[in-house]
Amino acid sequence: MNAISKADKAINRQIRKSRRSKRVTPKKFFECFFTYLGLLIIAAIFLFPVLWLVLASFSESGSMYSFKGFFPSAFSTTTFVKLFTDTELYNYPRWFLNTLIISVCASVLGSVLVILTAYVMSRFRFGARKTIMKITMVLGMFPSFMAMTAVYLLMTQFKMVNQLWGLVLIYSAGAPMGYLTQKGFFDTISNSMYEAARIDGASNAKVFIKVTLPIAMPMVVYTLLTQFTWPWSDFILPKLLLKSRDLYTVAVGLMSLGDTEFARFAAGSVFVAVPIVVLYFFLVKYMVNGLTAGAVKE
Repeated sequence: MNAISKADKAINRQIRKSRRSKRVTPKKFFECFFTYLGLLIIAAIFLFPVLWLVLASFSESGSMYSFKGFFPSAFSTTTFVKLFTDTELYNYPRWFLNTLIISVCASVLGSVLVILTAYVMSRFRFGARKTIMKITMVLGMFPSFMAMTAVYLLMTQFKMVNQLWGLVLIYSAGAPMGYLTQKGFFDTISNSMYEAARIDGASNAKVFIKVTLPIAMPMVVYTLLTQFTWPWSDFILPKLLLKSRDLYTVAVGLMSLGDTEFARFAAGSVFVAVPIVVLYFFLVKYMVNGLTAGAVKE
């Protein structure tokens, strides 16, 4: 009976404690109020440019000089029609296709190189491992545009200026430099699974394909997305290496539009976000499923 009464008292104390914690004190109220107010203000600051760009894409005149303050004086959908039909001077569909080809190829090739680099640096031990890690960390501190002159000279020597594949090779070759995020994920995978696979006679390649990749699916998807968004939105490299107007990417092509084509610029900028959104909604289920893909991490 003593044990039961003590348990009842303990339960009652927990109930009273939880009730006290649920009470909204003035301090908690003002903390929540100002926290949410601050978040709403920050969201509005970031949302306003996006909203303004979307509204500008529906401008009837197409010129920025006809705006009433921040917003167009008249709205129309003709800008989106012209964006894909009026291609004599500004061939947006061709620019979009060029960007898609570069981004998809660079994403696939770059992701393979990043994942393999991260896996090797995580699971294998060799003499120059720590040296390579230190060098890549130091090189990562320098901005990439510092190497633009050297990149341009190399591309000139290899006759790859004004070639889409030149950009694909540059983006893919530079991708393994950012392997540290993927390596950190591989470091968390339990060694017991690798040992069990090797006891069963699995080779290194089989261990990587059958054991590591199913568990690392969230990181693979993350790598694909990040490797896609870099060339998709990049401006400096395409501007440096692509000289023909028909080979422009979306970023370079939109920057070549005149001042009277601001609505077309806005419409093209809005449409650029479509592939990223589609990719996210298509791949998000693989990110979730990969978290429970047949193994437990230590």
